[in-house]
Formats: sequence, C-alpha cells, structure tokens
Amino acid sequence: MNRAPGTPARTCGNVPGGVRPPVRRRVPRPFPDRYTSVAHDRIFTLFLAVAVVVLLARALARRLRTPDAILLVVLGVAAGFVPALPAVVVPPDVVLLGFLPPLLYHAAFFSAPRETRADAVPIVALAFGLTTVTTVAVAATVHALLPAVAWPVALAFGAAVSPTDPVAATAVLQRLGAPPRMVTILEGESLINDGAALTIFGLAVEAIGADFTVAHGAGRVVQIVLGGVAYGLVLGIVIRRVRRWITDPVSQIIVSLVTPYLAFVPADRFGASGVLATVVAGFSIGTHGEGFLQPASRLVGATFWRILTFLLESALFVLLGLEIRQIVRQPGGETWAKVAVVAVAVSAVVIGVRLLWELGNGPLARTVPGGRRSQTGLGWRQRLVIGLGGMRGAITLAIALSLPDTVGDERGTLVVLAALVVLVTLLGQAPVLPVLLRRLGLAEPARRRAEAMLARKAGLQAALARLDELAEDEDVDEQTAEAFRQMLELRLERVRYLLDRKDADRDRPAPNSRRVRTELVRAQRAKLRTLYRKGRIGAETYREIVRELDFEDPTAIKG
Repeated sequence: MNRAPGTPARTCGNVPGGVRPPVRRRVPRPFPDRYTSVAHDRIFTLFLAVAVVVLLARALARRLRTPDAILLVVLGVAAGFVPALPAVVVPPDVVLLGFLPPLLYHAAFFSAPRETRADAVPIVALAFGLTTVTTVAVAATVHALLPAVAWPVALAFGAAVSPTDPVAATAVLQRLGAPPRMVTILEGESLINDGAALTIFGLAVEAIGADFTVAHGAGRVVQIVLGGVAYGLVLGIVIRRVRRWITDPVSQIIVSLVTPYLAFVPADRFGASGVLATVVAGFSIGTHGEGFLQPASRLVGATFWRILTFLLESALFVLLGLEIRQIVRQPGGETWAKVAVVAVAVSAVVIGVRLLWELGNGPLARTVPGGRRSQTGLGWRQRLVIGLGGMRGAITLAIALSLPDTVGDERGTLVVLAALVVLVTLLGQAPVLPVLLRRLGLAEPARRRAEAMLARKAGLQAALARLDELAEDEDVDEQTAEAFRQMLELRLERVRYLLDRKDADRDRPAPNSRRVRTELVRAQRAKLRTLYRKGRIGAETYREIVRELDFEDPTAIKG
C-alpha cells in the first residue's frame, strides 16, 4: 500500500528496526512432505517388487514348465523377507471387493455352457456338499486341537479354508492336454464354492457372541442364495439389452468392466450373495454373447479380459506371498510347535476329505436324478486328479483375515493356520499333478490340436459350400468366387495335411512351416517400413497393416 509523501512509516516497538515485516500466510498442506514422500516411496517400491516378481516368475515358468501361480507365491514369499521391501498388509475388502468380482465374472463369462450344464451334478456336489463337509471336518479338528476356539469361530475358520482356487490346477491340466471335462468341473466348482463358503462364514460370524437359531440360519441361507441368483439373472438380462445397442468396442469394454461390480456390491450390500450374483450374471451374459456382441467387440474384449485377469491373478498371488511374512510373525497365543502340528492336521483333513469325497461319491451320485448320466466317463483316474486339484489360494486368506477382532487371541493363530494351509496345498499338490497325469495316461497334448483341426476343416467345407450357392444364384461374379475358392481350398488342403500326419507329430507344426511363415511376415514388415520411410504410405496405413501382420505372425503370443 503506498504512503502519502511525508507520512512516517508504521513502526513496531518489539521488532528490530521498528518496521513490521510483511505477513506471510502459510498454505496448509494435506500431508507433511516427509509423510507424503514415505508413502509414495512405499507404493513405488511395492509396485516395482510386484512387477519384478511377475516378470521373473513368467520367465522361470516357461523354462521349468511350472504353473505361474506356484512361482508367484514362492518368489513373493522370498521377496517378503527382503529387508528393503515395506511390510504388506492387504485389507480383506481389497481382495473381496477389488479382485474377486472381475475374476469371478471373467471365469463365468468364458465358461463352457454346454459342458457346465452336462456336469451340473458333480459341480454342485463339490461346490455345496464338499464345501459343507470340509467346513465341519476342519472345524472339528481345530476345536479338538485348540479347545479355546469356540465352535462358531471354528466353523468360520473351516469355511475360510474350504473354497478352492483352480488357477494352478487348470493351468497344468490345459498345458498337458488333460480331458477338458476335468477342467470344466474344477472351474465350475470354484465359481460356486466361494459363495457357499462366504455364506457359511457369514452365518458363523453372526453366531459369535450372539443367540443363533436354526430357523434364523435357514432364513438367511434362503435370502443369500435365492437373492443372489435372482439379482444376477435380472442384471444379466438388463446388461444384455444395454450391450445389444452398443457398437463401439471401447464402450463395450467399459460396460463389461463395470458389470461385475454392479452385480457384486449391491447384492452384498442388501444381504444376498455377491459371488452368486456375479457368477449368474457373467454366465447369463456369456452364454448369449455371440448373439449381441459384434466380432470387433468380442476380439478386443477377449484380449482385454485375458490381460486384466492375468494381472489381477499375478498381483494377488504375489501380494499373498509378500503378506505371509507379516502373518507368520503373529502366531497368536500359541507356540510355533503347536501351530505347526495344527497346520499339518488341518492340511491333511482338507486334502483327505476331498480325496475321500471324490473317490467315494460316485455310487452315491448315481442315485440322484441325472446323476448316472453325469458320472459316465468319470473313472477313478479322473476322480483322483480332481481330488488332488483342490488347492487353496488368496480367497482363503482374505476370508480368514475377515475374522472379527471379537474372536480374541485365537484370531492371529487362525490367520497363520490359513496361510500355512494355502502354502501346503499349493506347493504340495500342484507339482504332483503333471506326474500323476502322465502316469495315469490322461495327458493328451495332441488331442486339442486335432479337435481344432477338425473344426477348421468343417468350417472351411461349409464356407466352400456357401460360396458355390452364392455363385449359382449369381450373387457374386465368377472371378471373385474363383479367388475366394482358391484361398479356401489352400487352407483346407493345409488342414487335411496336418490331420493326415501321425498322432505323435500332431502337436508339432509342419516341417519348416513356422520358419517360412515367420520369414514371409518379416519380409512384409521390412517392405512396409521402407514404404513409410519414403513417404509412400502414412502412419495410419502403416499401423493398420502391421496389426494385420501381427495376427499372421506365428511368433505372436497366444493367450
């Protein structure tokens, strides 16, 4: 502010020099710099650790021919003991609300509808019957070995360790060409048993420290199951109608990404099963997807979801490994010797009950309507593999971490037990599956390739027949028809050649064919780069043709 000439400056007696300094207003900061810096450093370090572990696990999995899930957990546990890495504690809600809905939706959307309906009896028996039996057996074991654990708490823990995680098992089965029916049963079981386990867990938690009647429990089961299924069906119908009018692939992806959360969160909020709602909605939309999704949307959507689920599953397994360091430091009020004994006992019960159920329920299942037909082709060899395919994963740890603090000192012990059961089943059962499949004669790597070739042959023959009809009706001129006929006949000739080869050679490409195709694609890429550098084509044209060549390149990564 300007003073008039001759006006003395304002002074302040207690300020050196007598002149009041200008007032500086301090702008409040939401977080102190040092705390913000520390938080950012922890997040960056954790993100970098997850990325390094995932990349290293992928590289080792290809060399060792081992499922990614096993190496992700092993390397995650090893990384968890690196002093420079921050402690990791993943809130259960992050797993149950952040990771679980899209993973369930993807599995349900891309499930095999005909095969799932055909195997409904064994899937439902495993998902509901085995989950309930495992819960009770584990609860009885824990209550007997740890008398301080009350029955409701023991049942909640039994529900936590009962759901399976099929990622490692199905990866082994698909890589070795096992009968697809076993994969369908394992995946179908895991879709439903999460909902069954969470239902039992919720009822057991309600019974902790409160009066709980059988009538109340039965009413809650009806509300949870029927409410989740009904809401999932309604949402599936609504989403199908909405997506029918969307032609933009990007918009289709956005709707598909929002759908699992629209299914899970409202159902869970209103007391129904979010898991069942998500599974039913995904299955309903997926079985009708070919009718309302455009080819471009299906192609882009499948690629997007394949990458998303890989990232979610990888991050989940790595975080599981990193978090185990924090969990094992707090064994509760029990000694490590006692915890180890109980962990071995619970793991034995989890594995043993599943094997006994799978090997012994065949005759019982035949008494159920439709059971005799559903059991055809499921001999003791297939049942043994399915029995050993029930590894536990991150969902078990997430449910165990959801145990309320009212449980008391036993909560820490039970969380540690859940983590140890996950490690024992994942690291103990998954490596046995490849050996077992080969010994039992269930590994048929050439079967899937031969099936695909037969399907391609039938499709090409149908295309040639349709082309002849179009030519006869004069809907296409003879020159165009001849060009397409030559292209289709060349493809058909190649398929016939591959089918005529010996069975032992069907899982390998034709001699030198891969190298020739690679060289042809490289020649086209080189010519494209030359045309672009000389200004003969623009950037958009260059990228468009490069994308087309990516689909033809035999070295491209197949999902």
